[in-house]
Amino acid sequence: MHTARSRWGLIALGSVLSLATAEGAKAAGPDHPNVILVMTDDQGYGDVASHGNAMIKTPNLDRLRDQSVRLLDYHVCPTCAPTRSSLMTGRYCNRVGVWHTIMGRSLLRRDETTMADLFAENGYRTAMFGKWHLGDNYPFRPRDRGYQETVVHGGGGVGQTPDYWGNDYFDDTYSVSGKQTTQQGYCTDVFFREAIGFIERNRERPFFVYIATNAPHGPYYVDKKYSEPYRAKGVPETMANFYGMITNIDENMGLLMNRLKQWNLDDKTILIFTTDNGTAAGLARGKSKGATWRGYNAGMRGTKGSEYDGGHRVPFFVRYPPELEAGRDVEPLTNVTDVFPTLIDLCHLKEPKRITFDGVSLVPLLTGQAEQWPDRKLVVDSQRIDHPEKWRKSAVMTDLWRLINGKELYNIKEDPGQTNDVAADNPEVVASLRRHYDSWWADVSQRFDEYCPIVLGADKEPSTLLNCHDWHAKQVPWNQTHIRQDMKSNGYWVVEVSKPGTYTFTLYRRPPHVGAPLEATRARLAIGHRTETKNVPMEAKSVSFTLELDPGERHLQTWLTNGRGQEWGAYYVEVRYQGEH
Repeated sequence: MHTARSRWGLIALGSVLSLATAEGAKAAGPDHPNVILVMTDDQGYGDVASHGNAMIKTPNLDRLRDQSVRLLDYHVCPTCAPTRSSLMTGRYCNRVGVWHTIMGRSLLRRDETTMADLFAENGYRTAMFGKWHLGDNYPFRPRDRGYQETVVHGGGGVGQTPDYWGNDYFDDTYSVSGKQTTQQGYCTDVFFREAIGFIERNRERPFFVYIATNAPHGPYYVDKKYSEPYRAKGVPETMANFYGMITNIDENMGLLMNRLKQWNLDDKTILIFTTDNGTAAGLARGKSKGATWRGYNAGMRGTKGSEYDGGHRVPFFVRYPPELEAGRDVEPLTNVTDVFPTLIDLCHLKEPKRITFDGVSLVPLLTGQAEQWPDRKLVVDSQRIDHPEKWRKSAVMTDLWRLINGKELYNIKEDPGQTNDVAADNPEVVASLRRHYDSWWADVSQRFDEYCPIVLGADKEPSTLLNCHDWHAKQVPWNQTHIRQDMKSNGYWVVEVSKPGTYTFTLYRRPPHVGAPLEATRARLAIGHRTETKNVPMEAKSVSFTLELDPGERHLQTWLTNGRGQEWGAYYVEVRYQGEH
């Protein structure tokens, strides 16, 4: 772990220089450049034309790559929310409570500081657009974590359980700084349009903008004008839509870059493009009628969710003309946790003494001034369960080696496809990397027994709408299709009653504004040691329980039973604080 303290020195080697504060900054410039951080969803390293993909068309990303410093061995987590938590904090996802995409394990611990927090403290205007995926209730929402303006969908994707009911990528309803607002247009177009509008309004002062598209995450919906050209060239149906979504992203990147040039912001703005994990649909699975293209993964093994490089090695382009030479490649191993400390150095932000980073500032690498760079050991893993398990889907990485699941060893320089396990020939390397993992696990696992409770009765969210996306359960209805199918499952929320008083819990089968019948004859609610049961009238659309509660963390669970004896949990529960006892 390292604290961000130096502008040009290697943080890992302990160089210490004070940072200039940006407090009171009135205009972007060399000391306090603007930052635009673009992260797409499920787009792998091979899903960019300039990385060798002969099928996909990404002319604007290719142009940005030519103008940028490129990290060639840059790694994230193998899935969405964990990567986002590490990006926002500069710390390992396991350390900050985010090792899954659902199940209450995508909530970023409330005591973590985000880069938006720090940019805001340093006088920047801050905004995010698109996919947050680190919590939809207080204190986890982006507007609770340093973002002054937000346009976001719910959960981990448009159409997932926390998202506005019925959203389908076109003309959807998003949370605009906390207010549900219908927007015209395709999701990616909306997020870029709103981001460009924010930039225009704030271009006379430093700004930090995070554009996190839900595309090209499934479901794979896009206008046919983007997907049909690929389909006509023999690309399988799903991949054609996936590629079409990326081409639409590329088009929006072109619009953004043109506006920056028009407003003379190129030299005042750090522009970053990256993605959150390996490809989800860039490789064909099985046979598809009439399809001849099988996809491209840059020769890597594995895709999204994999512990092999194809699951977590992704593009990273950073453009900043005043200080970064266009067209340079950075070969040493780098990681998503490095982004935050790097931006602190590039933007001369006031030293964040309260943060202990797992990442390091990459400024010496980016500027070509690193006379020495340590051969780092880094860990990625993919837990995707409620309680982490040691060695599960893990990779310990160095510039030369990959130790997979504590057993398989690959020389990544000689064997980038990870096909030849050389563990038996290199026992000392295996032992060294296992020791590093043991030390890492002992460190990041110290709070594994803690939950991230959703706060009830907070002044900033007096009415809280819980949904089953955040259940701790074996089977979680995490998208709206599951809800429409009335998946018969159940789980509990971990909540914190913030203050003593009267709380009303109202159970729903669909979001409250939908007005759907509950289709239950009996309801039960348990919070902590309290349990209440009620009969439910025919055609009732909800059922409510009112309880007097004292402050504290508790498990909350509900049960609905129909006339056939089938039982499941209420997918949505509205909790409203009514006042003191």
